[in-house]
Amino acid sequence: MPKMKTNRGAAKRFKVKKNLVKRGSAFKSHILTKKDHQRKANLNAPKYVHDANMDSVKKLLCMA
Repeated sequence: MPKMKTNRGAAKRFKVKKNLVKRGSAFKSHILTKKDHQRKANLNAPKYVHDANMDSVKKLLCMA
């Protein structure tokens, strides 16, 4: 049986923490002039994968 391979795209997008999977936020790469300060600060705050999506993310990262 061959080894399971990690999905490399997913490996670049998610970081595994103690019991959570950290993810990035969308809509923060360009056209930042029209977004107010509070919205941009909220986009920089840490976000985590929701429980409903955790199984599929773990499968991509070969954690399951």
